[in-house]
Order: sequence, then C-alpha cells, then structure tokens
Amino acid sequence: MVDKKSTSGAAGFGRFVIKHMLPVLAVVVVALAALWVVIQYFEVPEEVLPDKASTVRQHDAQPAGDEQAVDAHTAGGDAAGSGHGTQPAGTQEAAPVATSPMQPQVAVTHAAAESHESATSRKVSVSGGHAPAAAGEPARKPAGETAATGHGGAAQKDADEAGGHGGAPAKTYPVAGMAFVDAVIQPMDYELNQRRYGWRPNDIVEWTDNVNNFQLGVLEVTRRTSRILAERISRTGSTARFDPNLENAMNWFMIKADRYWFPSAESKYQDGLKELRHYYDKLAQGEAEFYTRTDNLIPLLEAYEDLLGSCDENLVKRHEPDGSEVGFFAADDYFFYAKGVASALYTILQAIEADFNIMVSREGGLEVLQNAIESCHHAIEIDPWIILNSDYSSIFANHRSNMAAPISHARFYLGVLIKALST
Repeated sequence: MVDKKSTSGAAGFGRFVIKHMLPVLAVVVVALAALWVVIQYFEVPEEVLPDKASTVRQHDAQPAGDEQAVDAHTAGGDAAGSGHGTQPAGTQEAAPVATSPMQPQVAVTHAAAESHESATSRKVSVSGGHAPAAAGEPARKPAGETAATGHGGAAQKDADEAGGHGGAPAKTYPVAGMAFVDAVIQPMDYELNQRRYGWRPNDIVEWTDNVNNFQLGVLEVTRRTSRILAERISRTGSTARFDPNLENAMNWFMIKADRYWFPSAESKYQDGLKELRHYYDKLAQGEAEFYTRTDNLIPLLEAYEDLLGSCDENLVKRHEPDGSEVGFFAADDYFFYAKGVASALYTILQAIEADFNIMVSREGGLEVLQNAIESCHHAIEIDPWIILNSDYSSIFANHRSNMAAPISHARFYLGVLIKALST
C-alpha cells in the first residue's frame, strides 16, 4: 500500500519548487547573462599606442665621450641649413635624413609593438589613459649617424610611465624607407597576432564592438598607406613597374574585414604583412626603391587628410543621412573607429618624420608635422570607460565631440603641411 499522505506531501513540495524556486533561478540566470553581455560590450580596447619616444633615443644612453663629436656634427648640420630656427635651451637639432635609398643610419627607438602589450597596464601608471607622458629631448649620437627628432619632455620619465618599454634599445634603419615600412606593419601585426582574441570584426558571435571598430580604423589607415606605397612612394613615375610584393600587399588588405573564410580576413591580412616584410628585406639589401620626394609624400598626406575628414564628420554630426539622430551605439562606433585611425597614424607619421626628414625640413614643415603627431597622441589619450553622447550643454560629456577636437587638429596640420610641400 502506498502512503497517500507522503505522496501528497511530495507532490506539494514539487509544486512549491516549480512555482517559487524555478522563476527565481530563471531570473538569476538571465541577470548573469545580461551582466556578461554588458561587461563584454563596454570592454575598453587595448589601443595601438606607440611610445611617445618612438623617434627619440635617451640622452643618458650615450657615452660622455661622444658629446664632442655630436656637437661638431650638429654644427655642420646647422651650417648646411636644415630649415629650423633657434632651438630651445637643452634641445638639439636633428640632422636631416639622406634621401637616397642607401643613406647614413637612422636611429629610431622601436617601441610600437611593446607599447601595445603594455596598453592595459598603462591605465594604472597614467591617470585615465593609455598614453605615456611627453617624450624627451633628442639624444646625442656619435658623428656619422643621424637621430630622428623628438617632441619635448623627458625620455626616461616616458619610459618609466610606459612600463619600461620606452627604454628599449634603439633600432637602426640603415636604408631610407625601412622605418616607414616597419611602422606600417606594426599596428596591423598587433591587432592580428598580439591582441587577445585576435581579429574580431569577422567573429561569428560578436561579444565586443569597441575593439572591432578600433581595428577597422587601423585597417583603413593600413589600406591607404599600402596603396600609396605601392603606387607612388616605391615608383619614379606612372611608367615605372609596380613592386610585386607591394602590389600583393595592397590587394590582400582590400579583403572585407568581416570575411570569415574562403578566404578569411585575418589570413589575407597576414599574407599582406608578409609581403611588406619581403619589401622591407629588399630595402635592407638594396634591391627595392623608396623615394622621398615631395610628389611622393603629398598623395599619402592627402589620403590621411581625407580619412581624418571623414572621421571628423562622424564625430560632430547630430543626424544620420536618414534624418534620425545619432544614437548611443553609433556614437560608440564612431568614437573607437576614429581612435583606431589616430593610433595607426601616430605610428606612421613618426616614421615619416624620420624617413622624409630632410625634405620636410627643407620646406619648413617639420614643426607642422610634429603638431600633427601630437594631435594624434592627444586623440589616443581620450579613454573613457563608457562613451556618452550627451548634449553639448549637459553636465555629462559628449565624448564624440571630445575626440573630434584632436582629430580636427591633426587634419588641419596635415593640410598645412600639404600646402607647404606644394609651394
């Protein structure tokens, strides 16, 4: 005989669990899932931030006995007319970089990839952002070598605040163009091979979009740079042949960013980087050309100016083309896309300063170029946790408009530089 009382009690307990406990468990599960989505969405991207000391070597790293030779070398450069005015006390004029494919060595601190790795940790040492402090004065170099110019500040302090990466040994580029090609490679190499979870715009399930849009900005700079490098900078004119490695790289970077397979975006971007590395090696061996004339650089600067102009428009507009207001999620996308553009430009413009130094100095545009670099640096430093799109008069921020200021300044300075080089 079955005890009807115990059976009734078990059934009552079951109904109690179904009625009271299961809804609670369901709410808990839904809340945890929602929290996970929010955390992933508002993930702060690991920006591509090259060290401010990427074109500066530390003064203290040179032996004291070399200073006399450097002073003589600097005096000779001033007598030849480098296009600079009187330098402030405590700074040193950098000698121009030769324009021939085989030139005196150019020493540039190579810290781009390492600074990417420390992007997250910098939030602790640099309040509110990933950028290091202003870089230091140009270091002294033994006669016979050329140092890229700096942008002011203390190099050692910059190295300390950047987690020690700014103090990396200087990487020398004995041939014109090597610094530039290396700077083109670094941003995409980081996004593909060093960032956590790699390339994200083609993920089947997109858990983040801040990093996705940041990577799209980096990609767009790489695309435009590789095209101008293949079509203009590596050729003497319209009748010269294309370098096969640069032509392949230009085509591979044009693959859609969200392509999952057949072919996947990251596989073709990796192929593009390999082609750039082949070209880099050919430059080192004297088997490739890189021309630092004015008519080679102007098309590249015009491409950057157009890209920054598009970013600026997306950052300041109040309505979309269909008449609707710019929403919260669109504002977030525009912000991080522009930040990715500024980050990649920050690396490449410093390499332009090194490889095109003599030509830009001769036209009186070196200070303007440095101002453009500094504006990109300011854009990278804007690092809010949540992108707000408030009214301009609100007590809350409008981070789009905050980002628009340095982006607009960088575009303005590039426009001024283009005019200076064109006259």
